[in-house]
This record gives sequence, structure tokens and C-alpha cells, in this order.
Amino acid sequence: MSLYLTIELLTLSVPLALSFDKKVAYFRLWKYLLPSIQISAVFFIAVDIWFTRLGVWGFNPRYNSGIVLSGLPLEEYLFFIIIPYSSIFIHYVFLAYFPDRSIGRKSTLVLTWSLVSLLAIISLMNIDRLYTSFYSAFTAILLAFTVSLDAGLLSRFYLSFLIILIPFFAVNGILTGSFIEEEVVWYHDSENLGLRIFTVPVEDILYGFSMVLSSLLIMNRLMRFRKKA
Repeated sequence: MSLYLTIELLTLSVPLALSFDKKVAYFRLWKYLLPSIQISAVFFIAVDIWFTRLGVWGFNPRYNSGIVLSGLPLEEYLFFIIIPYSSIFIHYVFLAYFPDRSIGRKSTLVLTWSLVSLLAIISLMNIDRLYTSFYSAFTAILLAFTVSLDAGLLSRFYLSFLIILIPFFAVNGILTGSFIEEEVVWYHDSENLGLRIFTVPVEDILYGFSMVLSSLLIMNRLMRFRKKA
């Protein structure tokens, strides 16, 4: 088994095992969760293929199965299912155990529009760095859309994402070269800011944030549509 797949299965193991916990009852959300993750994955996989072809990043064959489709190893496709599933599980655990915790509507609006402005500036100032520019712009658009549509989601997700960042840095740290000889995923630093937290490019935070939030937003819309039907 490849190292990349091993990391993914370990990441999935705890959320999957606890999906039937009575307090969280994550399995009851599968009918909304799984389609939402798949819809979001279509976009992120398309961008991933594009970036790989442009050399923004690439994959070390030493650490994957060698099963490759459109330039991406099998493990990379699984990444867009396993990581959102596990991250959204953490979000729902947070909601189950801290149902009243949020940052408030006014603070959500101020924080969100401040982030939108900051990310728009970062994107425009780094137009020659594709990873930085693209995901700064995409996250800004996603935040603006989400706060207009479902500010309550953001008021809680900002807090749960701080918890999600803990396993995020553990997993992405290994994928980007922490504790191993070479990177599982390598990055061309001319396409990003060259700033890393440990071995993780700072842009990966935007990448992870937008990937999880987009799935959550779609999921919430599906749930509301079902209730109205």
C-alpha cells in the first residue's frame, strides 16, 4: 500500500468509525453529505488536473500507487472525498458538543468582508503566482457568496475550522515532506508565495478552507431544499 493511501485511510478511519455515534449521528447526513462532496470534487479535481499540467504542483511516484488518470494518481482523487468527509465530521462534532458556540452575526459579517477584501488584494498583487492568485480569488468569491446566502454557517465554521486545522497540518505536513525523505506532493514555489508553515504552503490553508466550505454550503442547501419539498 502506498504511503499516500495509508495516510488517507488513517485520516478516514476515526471519522468513519465514529459516524454512528449517537450524539453526532453523522451517518444520518450521508444522503446530503456524499452528493455535496462529489459536486464540489468535480471543480477541485478539474483545477487539480489543470495545475498539474502547468507544473504548479506534482506527485512523487515513490509514494503513490502508480495508477494515474489525467495526470493525477488514484490517491489524489480519493483525497477530494476523504478530506472533506473527515473535516465535515469534525465540524458536526463541534456543533453537537458546542451547539451555542458561534462568533455572532455582526462579527461574522465584519470578518468575512475583511477577508474578502484582503484576499482580493492578495490575488491582484500576485497575479503572476497562479496558486496564490487563483485560490485567493476563489476563496474571496466563495466567502462573499456564502455570507450572502448563509451567514449562520460561517459563524460556526470559522470556529470549527480552527479545530480542523490541527489534523490538517498533520496530514498536509507529511504530504509536503515532514518526517519523510521526499514530498508526496511537491510545489513549484514560483507559483506561490514561498511561505510555509512547517512544510505546508500557506495557500494550502485557503485550499482546504474553500474545499470544505464549498461542500458544507452545498450540503446545507440540499438539506433546506429537502425540508421545503
